[in-house]
Amino acid sequence: MQLQLTKPICFFDLETTGTNVAKDRIVEISILKVYPNGNKESRTWLVNPEMPISPESEAIHGISNEKVANEPTFKQLSKEIYKMIRDSDLAGFNSDRFDIPLLVEEMLRADIDFDMKNMVSVDVQTIFHKMEKRTLEAAYKFYCDKNLDDAHSAEADTMATYEVLLAQLERYPELENNVKKLSEFTTRKQSLDFAGFIVLDEEERAIFSFGKHKGKTVEEVLEAEPGYFGWILNADFPLYTKKVLTQIKLSKLNTKL
Repeated sequence: MQLQLTKPICFFDLETTGTNVAKDRIVEISILKVYPNGNKESRTWLVNPEMPISPESEAIHGISNEKVANEPTFKQLSKEIYKMIRDSDLAGFNSDRFDIPLLVEEMLRADIDFDMKNMVSVDVQTIFHKMEKRTLEAAYKFYCDKNLDDAHSAEADTMATYEVLLAQLERYPELENNVKKLSEFTTRKQSLDFAGFIVLDEEERAIFSFGKHKGKTVEEVLEAEPGYFGWILNADFPLYTKKVLTQIKLSKLNTKL
């Protein structure tokens, strides 16, 4: 089984200091880039997160503060990483809800204006959960009949995710071997920001999905309560959420000119 590609796709996995997209940092990133002709290249980097790794996270991935103390920071690696993924679609395991949002935060902190306008994403976990509802280790055993011996190593998880997707395409004939179709299948909701704070309603209007203005359109809230925009910009929201909100506000201002 080969993926039918019109452009490269990058499978990737992150190991991090914790699980907070806005606050935590990457300590390891592995990327497997698959080209339309079937060629592959892979890279793995250890990253100095410039903050402590939580004991809970270290217990999962085994990467200590000492291990990454002398590694480059994400900002130092960001241009190299961005060069590898900028022409590609993205794929991962739970990537839509965690890995992509956190990667985008790191890119924005490194002053790289990264967005997904020319990319689609495939979340292999969503395919698995819709079809079988299990974990990556179970998925690897179920689809590939292999044991994931080095689970929570970014490189092992990345390779397993790629193999699982190929096996899913073999197993489910109703899945179309097309990255855009797979992206549509794995999309949980129409979210404008990766964290899901700003989503599209049935009329494709941007609305807030949280707090006192949940369900209200962004435009009506910003018009009725201008201070809400400033509160979000100064609060502990992901940088990409703030970027999307700013774009909506600027777009609204431009239509009034």
